Amino acid sequence: MIIKRVVDFIGSLFGLIILFPLFILIGVAIKLDSKGPIFFKQDRLGKDGQVFKIYKFRTMVQNAEDKGSGLFTSKGDPRITKVGKFLRKTSLDELPQLINVIKGEMSLVGPRPPVPYHPYEYNEYSEEQKLRFCVLPGITGYAQIKGRNHLSWDSRIEKDIWYVRNYSIFLDIRIILFTFKKVFCGNNDIYLTKEAKEENKKLQG
Repeated sequence: MIIKRVVDFIGSLFGLIILFPLFILIGVAIKLDSKGPIFFKQDRLGKDGQVFKIYKFRTMVQNAEDKGSGLFTSKGDPRITKVGKFLRKTSLDELPQLINVIKGEMSLVGPRPPVPYHPYEYNEYSEEQKLRFCVLPGITGYAQIKGRNHLSWDSRIEKDIWYVRNYSIFLDIRIILFTFKKVFCGNNDIYLTKEAKEENKKLQG
């Protein structure tokens, strides 16, 4: 865990320095595209169920959570801006979470942090499911490369638990490399596992 924290800090600091010009470009594009702040902040559940503010580039209209379907989004959601659509497709909206990593609230790799009230409140998770909160949440994770949002929440939690129980630096490296491959490909569906594709069909009815 000490090695993981050192890698997280150095990797995130290096990433912020290298990507700073990109942050500027994205910020300008967001401001030109729609009214509102550049960054979106939201409460998330972190290690040991502690609540923290996660940072993202804003991809929806201002106060989107108070409009339409609230927390939930769907394909063609009118609340998603033109720039936001591109940022979501390329996962560039997640880059500000490097700040969360430097602050020690997140890791480069780990279970994705859920909002405090969905899919469950912290005290509603079973003791088995709470294992996912034994480590820092990540910008990317095992569940993300195995299906991401195409998986049901229970499937995502199962994969998070598997990650916690099988953690190693080498596993983190594999997850990071696979994440880069998915991002540069630009089409996450290509890398869906058979299980994820089946889950996706069920979710779509």
